[in-house]
Amino acid sequence: MTFGFLSPLYTAVSWIIVQFHSLYSHVFDPDGGWAWGLAIASMVVVIRICLIPLFVKQIKATRAMQAIQPKMKAIQERYKNDRQRQSEEMMKLYKEAGTNPFSSCLPIIVQAPFFTALYGVLSKVAKGQDIGVIHGSLLVSAGKAHIFGAPLSATFLGSPETSVKIVTAVMIVMMSLSQFVTQRQLMTKNVDLTVKTPFMQQQKMLMYVFPVMFAVMGINFPVGVLVYWLTTNVWSMGQQLVVIHNNPTPGSKAFQERQARLKKAGRLRADGTEIKGALWGMLPPSKAAIAEAASASAVVEESVRASRQQPRRQTKAQRQQGGATQAAEPGGDIPVEQRAEEAVAAESGTKPAPAKQTAGKPAGTKQGTRQQPKRGGQRPKKKS
Repeated sequence: MTFGFLSPLYTAVSWIIVQFHSLYSHVFDPDGGWAWGLAIASMVVVIRICLIPLFVKQIKATRAMQAIQPKMKAIQERYKNDRQRQSEEMMKLYKEAGTNPFSSCLPIIVQAPFFTALYGVLSKVAKGQDIGVIHGSLLVSAGKAHIFGAPLSATFLGSPETSVKIVTAVMIVMMSLSQFVTQRQLMTKNVDLTVKTPFMQQQKMLMYVFPVMFAVMGINFPVGVLVYWLTTNVWSMGQQLVVIHNNPTPGSKAFQERQARLKKAGRLRADGTEIKGALWGMLPPSKAAIAEAASASAVVEESVRASRQQPRRQTKAQRQQGGATQAAEPGGDIPVEQRAEEAVAAESGTKPAPAKQTAGKPAGTKQGTRQQPKRGGQRPKKKS
């Protein structure tokens, strides 16, 4: 199935495949499945490299959608009886956050024309018709190519051979399984599990819906298209694994693991930010930066430890003894003459003279301190 308005794209896709096929023909049989299959897989890699900016935008959009989920839920509750006002507030929220629900689907939407073009190219090859730059000897070579005994243009339902059905069934299962693992990796490691929102429930549902949908559609896909989708799923899995490892979503399990790795390596500041080395973090940080992070971390831990320590409780006797010691300290209420005599006696080795006492007051008692009156006597009787 081909569309006229996609003719330039058919030419582009067929040209990329032919270029890689000529490259792999120096190593593999030009009419074999490895040369044509690797050519299709290499085309996928080229397309995905060109889509890396869109993938980064998808990651940012997904994070922004997760961050605004509580606000979206509040808007839905507040304007549940006014759909128009609810839509207006939602659009305003999307504009402020710089995202929208369709941003996470950009890579899939952009890949759709290439997928359609590849499907059309393989369909034409199966019928022996020229398409793009594949014609003549190249068309005959592509028709002879087999992958594990299955022609590139064969489908699960369109081929009566059991061997072809087995090969296509295995590829369909691998395609669906790789799609499920990629989505599950995103949900279990790169999502803030502390925030329970409808967006998370939707993502969990898609984690099971997409693999089933691809499995149902896969029975009509040619082997070459199955190679395309299996390659792009494996690429997505690896690319997502690198992003989750190096730049996870704050609050997620992957984020906690990354912070632990940075702290162990001495590359985490006291405020939780990373100390990056030269060339955007590809080279290790300097010794001065690591020392700064270690000292800052030590200060934070010391302050936390000091704030956790509680003063010990003292008994009544300890408090009284502490008060008497404080009264006998230099600079207290002991007269200057008495302190001088004690210093001279300490130097000569003789016992100091007994401390002078104020009339009616024991030594060490602060002058001018109010004394509580003693309770005594009889209370007056109440008049009857």
